[in-house]
Amino acid sequence: MKSQKIGFIGTGVMGASIVKHLLNAGHEVTIYTRTKSKAEELITLGAMWASSPAEASKNQQIIFTMVGYPKDVEEVYFGTGGIFSVVKEDTILVDMTTSEPTFAKKIYNEAKSKGLHSLDAPVSGGDIGAKNGTLSLMVGGDFNIFEKMKPVFEVFGQNIIYQGEAGNGQHTKMCNQIAIASGMIGVCESMAYGLKAGLSMDDVLRSITAGAAGSWSLSNLAPRILQGDLEPGFYIKHIIKDMKIALDEAERMNLQLPGLALAKSMYDQLLEEGYGDNGTQALVEFYK
Repeated sequence: MKSQKIGFIGTGVMGASIVKHLLNAGHEVTIYTRTKSKAEELITLGAMWASSPAEASKNQQIIFTMVGYPKDVEEVYFGTGGIFSVVKEDTILVDMTTSEPTFAKKIYNEAKSKGLHSLDAPVSGGDIGAKNGTLSLMVGGDFNIFEKMKPVFEVFGQNIIYQGEAGNGQHTKMCNQIAIASGMIGVCESMAYGLKAGLSMDDVLRSITAGAAGSWSLSNLAPRILQGDLEPGFYIKHIIKDMKIALDEAERMNLQLPGLALAKSMYDQLLEEGYGDNGTQALVEFYK
């Protein structure tokens, strides 16, 4: 694959690992994140530092964004000194932030008007998938641009699926988050029940992860729960943001999602108790 000039804005828990894969594949990567000290390892590995999103976006062939909230996406793309203020024609913009489908369409339309290309490509797989280069990507936008980007996506992703027009990547991510948020209730209640019954939970997991109850969360996060490891593969404060987006979209579609509403109320309580920077598996604390 030919080396690309890439700007990468937002090198958090998952973004940093993605940048490492891009560097290892021989791409020229310029990075920006709010706290430079958190990017020192990437700079040591060969990433170039930019002092602003605009600086990271100048003279690039591809720009990735992976920031926290929709308001951050708005600022990075449309704000003073944002991407759209400096980016050159024919650049490909890829937003991997989990954000609003309607906002993905706004970015797409603005990009089109400026002779640019835009994909919404949220990911799933958490910190483990990012480290291993096995992320799932759900991509919305023009198919020809998806095809052009696929070799780059394959550097850090394994399950890369085109979902259709702009915004559909984000809609698909909502489906993913709904399943995770509601499913985590089942994982945590299963752990709480087994511990209360006095079972050897390592043995329990050996049985149930291989059966009909098996899931990514059960295989990867339940062991963390048993070890008391509440560190984030994905932050509680971010899953709450995603659940709100999904509930708002569902309301627009006149669709009721009571399971998701219950999960959000439980996570909201944990947020109030100070667990916002813990991983989604910290839902187990609700049962203590």
